[in-house]
Amino acid sequence: MAVSSLVRPTPDARTPRVRSAVTNGKRLHVVAPGDTKWSRRFRDVLDQIISDLSGPDGLSEGQRQLARRATTIAIACERLEGEAAAGNEIDLEVYGTLTDRLGRCFQRLGLKRQLRDTGLTLNDIMREQQT
Repeated sequence: MAVSSLVRPTPDARTPRVRSAVTNGKRLHVVAPGDTKWSRRFRDVLDQIISDLSGPDGLSEGQRQLARRATTIAIACERLEGEAAAGNEIDLEVYGTLTDRLGRCFQRLGLKRQLRDTGLTLNDIMREQQT
């Protein structure tokens, strides 16, 4: 009986030797970008996003892929922010588009803006500012 090409073993069913280093978790990219400040920042941001999603163990491949895309967009925004902070002109249309897409990516991942309970009320804050 022939096995359909549509029925494939899951990546975990294959030995690590025949899977890519990306699938095995040894590298983030097929071609390693080297040890640059931006590659380290990429890994840091990706780790933080995955942590916000409750860690790597419970994520589907789709969620991992979206987390990587969100990281890429976030890094692009950070680069533009660095340029703006240095006093250089940036394309605000591009920056706005990236920011909007990042927000949509976070929504798809299920990340939500959550307020932190500081224990202070608005009245407490206003009193502190008056003194």
